[in-house]
Amino acid sequence: MADAVPDRTAVFTMEHAYSFAEIDERASRLANHLIGQGIRPGDHVAVHSRNRIEWVDAFYGCMKARAVPININHKYLRDELDHLYRNSDSVAAIIGPEHVEAVAALGLGIPTLVLGEEYDAAVAAASKERPDIERSPDDRYVIYTGGTTGMPKGVVWRQEDIIRAAMNASRFGAPFDTVEQLAEEAAAQETPMVLLACGPMMHGGSQWIMGNGHVAGCTVSLYTEPTWSAETILDLVQAAGVNSLTFLGDAMGRPVAEAILREPERWDLSSLFAVSNGAAPISAGVRAQLQAALPGRYLLDTYGASESGATGMHVDEGKEGAQAAPKFQVGMDVQVFDADLKPCAAGETGMLARTGSIPLGYYNDPVKTAATFKEVDGQRWSIPGDFARREEDGSITVLGRGSGCINTGGEKVFPEEVEAVLLRHADVFDTAVVGTPHERWGQQVTALVQLREGATTSDDALREHCRSLISAYKVPKDILLVERVPRTPVSKVDYRASATVAAELLEARR
Repeated sequence: MADAVPDRTAVFTMEHAYSFAEIDERASRLANHLIGQGIRPGDHVAVHSRNRIEWVDAFYGCMKARAVPININHKYLRDELDHLYRNSDSVAAIIGPEHVEAVAALGLGIPTLVLGEEYDAAVAAASKERPDIERSPDDRYVIYTGGTTGMPKGVVWRQEDIIRAAMNASRFGAPFDTVEQLAEEAAAQETPMVLLACGPMMHGGSQWIMGNGHVAGCTVSLYTEPTWSAETILDLVQAAGVNSLTFLGDAMGRPVAEAILREPERWDLSSLFAVSNGAAPISAGVRAQLQAALPGRYLLDTYGASESGATGMHVDEGKEGAQAAPKFQVGMDVQVFDADLKPCAAGETGMLARTGSIPLGYYNDPVKTAATFKEVDGQRWSIPGDFARREEDGSITVLGRGSGCINTGGEKVFPEEVEAVLLRHADVFDTAVVGTPHERWGQQVTALVQLREGATTSDDALREHCRSLISAYKVPKDILLVERVPRTPVSKVDYRASATVAAELLEARR
């Protein structure tokens, strides 16, 4: 892209617009510095920072050196950080100054490059020429995923596979033969799109948005404020002329919608024609707010996982009624398998699977790799643990993770399906659904519910709402009001902590 469209903006921040040629030079300088420091092909280099332009440098610079950038969640604390650094076998780290003490306390004994004056001096002294090193489609990309239980684990991809599986959505899955072909297509574009991912770059979804933009020669807006704010996000949308804005669920979608509704004349959002969402669901209430705040825009829901890439999509034009669980259009490389790894018929529930360009496995974990990646009739599949139902029209309804499945009287209930229904109630701000012990049924469905500020709805009203959308056995038997629903550092429901809170609250009731 730097050769095909050198002057086109690759990364836009409120401070500077960086062209593809600039990003290429910045990444080349860092790559040459890393090589000069003894970083070898295949080495893992931790990238531990909030969003800033140097995060982009590190992402591409490591790959130019044939090293592997390891995404460090900057919200993690000591135990999580210690696990992540050691499990990933990181031999060096590029870190923000605010994280220096936390990394030093781990006693890793690895070299660090601190962003700021030290980093600037190091890259300024390095050559700006592209490293004289032959790269390969087999070079690795690793994304550490936090999940909802247990310590984070690294998903290992070939670089070619991650581009085809997750960073090629701008071509709507159309095949391509060479990167030169992509560059030619980009050069032919008169008005390339401008994309903005609201989430942190250490999150796989945000990396994939950046990849989608740059693989297509488009501009990616980078949010670099130290704290997240709907108002400053909208300032960036206006300044960059963003066409597609991507949220990570209600936690981002709601404040943006409410900011626009409060001050509808404050921002010029005429460039914005699509709002995307991934990683966490957008509830019906927030969906309605977004449609009121941004009339006429498409709302694009995407489904994917670190182990499968971008797997499905659904375009909501505001014409559909309520659904109990999200439904996605998928390609021929997606299947739903039963327990015997046979394809499910329409209407049957099974495990969601994807073939084709999929990961090699989990880093340093052959047991989990064998459990997730299966060979079926000579074909390799990724089966990350999401349950789904194949619909008559070929679409897939995603029901949630089997690991949190609740068995109540022999019936299986997927927490995410019940959560999606509860979130459709206008008074529900957040929720987590867990299984708690029951003498007769083994487990019962229990919901932690965080109401919107000022809301006064009753448990009976919430149950009646649920009964209108899902079977009676899925309706929560106990609804426990909480000030805040436990979530992990990557904003996913923390089911272990939620189950503990539910058990404590139920015990207090007795």
